[in-house]
Amino acid sequence: MPKVSNRIRRLRFEHSEMTQEELAEQAGCTRQTIIALEQGKYSPSLELAFRIAKALGVTLEEVFQYEP
Repeated sequence: MPKVSNRIRRLRFEHSEMTQEELAEQAGCTRQTIIALEQGKYSPSLELAFRIAKALGVTLEEVFQYEP
């Protein structure tokens, strides 16, 4: 089954140790959404994925990987 994985947790720490709450505020979602994403329990919409990448200052491909 295809899976979308991510590097959100690592990128948050590389980005001045940004908290889940700070990322959620900048990306326009809840902290619970960030937690679910980091745990691999949720795949974001394309719009949210772009907002997270922008908040982290990286490209979409640096945050999310698609594994067929």
